[in-house]
Amino acid sequence: MTASKTNERPGTKAVLRHFHMSASKARQVLDLIRGKDVQTAAEILNGTEREAARVIAKVLASAVANAVHNDGQIADDLFVATAFADEGATMGRWRPRARGRATKIRKRTCHITVIVARMDDDLLERRAEAQRAAGAQRSRRVAESQRRADQQGRGRRRDAAREAAAVEAAEAVDEDETVTDEVIEETTTEAPATEAVTEEAVEATAEETTADDADTESSDEEKN
Repeated sequence: MTASKTNERPGTKAVLRHFHMSASKARQVLDLIRGKDVQTAAEILNGTEREAARVIAKVLASAVANAVHNDGQIADDLFVATAFADEGATMGRWRPRARGRATKIRKRTCHITVIVARMDDDLLERRAEAQRAAGAQRSRRVAESQRRADQQGRGRRRDAAREAAAVEAAEAVDEDETVTDEVIEETTTEAPATEAVTEEAVEATAEETTADDADTESSDEEKN
């Protein structure tokens, strides 16, 4: 009887062998993406600062490419079915120490395996519904933002019109005051001339009166 292989999983896999890193360091990053869809997994790896994230992202991209080109899968329908790291060969190196001694250095390697598979139809349907709901909510937010922007634009145009009307009214008031000042200046200029004419008329009247009095006195003398 042949024992079943525990490493075999349904899906399409990509393997990186003899990578110069300990398996424990790679497993810490693989635990972040296991069970996630490929888009979310790629985003997680892109935001992770560990060195293993860069290499695991390449392995994930290779697994997705294998599923698309070899198995005819759709990339958006895939998720990380499983991801694990096995220990590889350990290379020995030596470090000199005191008194002629030496300490062994273990250079660890690992084999990184990423398996992607198609999500269930129910999960795909729920995700599609969630995406549609998110799209509708996004559309509502965009429409609300556009409406607020239109209202603000109308308010700004209304304020601009009011300011323009106020400026025109102020200019009209300034013009009226300028015209009034000119009329006052003209009236002030004509006033002395009128006073001069009036004085001349008074003097003429006084002379006529004096002449009449003289004539009257002459007449009285002739009678006497």
